Amino acid sequence: MRVLVVEDDPTISVPLREGLEREGFSVEVAATGAAALAAEPADLVLLDLGLPDLEGRVVCQRLRERGEVPIIVVTARGDELDRVMLLELGADDYVVKPFGFRELVARMRAVLRRTSPRDRATTADTVDLGALQIDRRTRGVIFAGAAVTLTPKEYDLLLRLAADAGAVLGREQLMQDVWDEHWWGSTKTLDVHVASLRKKLRPEVIETVRSVGYRLVPEVAAAP
Repeated sequence: MRVLVVEDDPTISVPLREGLEREGFSVEVAATGAAALAAEPADLVLLDLGLPDLEGRVVCQRLRERGEVPIIVVTARGDELDRVMLLELGADDYVVKPFGFRELVARMRAVLRRTSPRDRATTADTVDLGALQIDRRTRGVIFAGAAVTLTPKEYDLLLRLAADAGAVLGREQLMQDVWDEHWWGSTKTLDVHVASLRKKLRPEVIETVRSVGYRLVPEVAAAP
């Protein structure tokens, strides 16, 4: 499993590389955003925001545009705005310095489990609710006959809701399933992603169940 560590501070990158290699990972270190974008494809990216040449958000966005590589952002800034914005850009998780090495490895393994092709292959290739169609193989979404462009997390959230259409899924359950069991931040990011899905699909497709969570309404999803 190949990990790209994007970090310009050698006092962090060197021990981090040594620790990850002891855990069985193959590690490449990039000290700049340009080096990260020029690096060979990796199975997971640990991305520091404070880079000397490019904004970490820009690097995150460009890496996400290239494909579905899992991205965990590492930063000294931990405010809610940063977390929500980075998840919107396509980051899969977020840790704040200083962080515990064991926690970081646990988060990495959780992200890799969620994005493993072997895990996705054990489920049906498509979810077809009529007007709403989701292709797991291509991560494509069609609603009312038109293709819908979603961020990675929007897609994961929609798929989780659609896979159990009609059922009420609790907020904590959705955070655990779509983000991971180690998520420590506010659940506000869930509301942000639901609001975005409603705009891109139809507001009534996802119903809010007060004090509980959300459900995908199958009758609405099936309507043309």
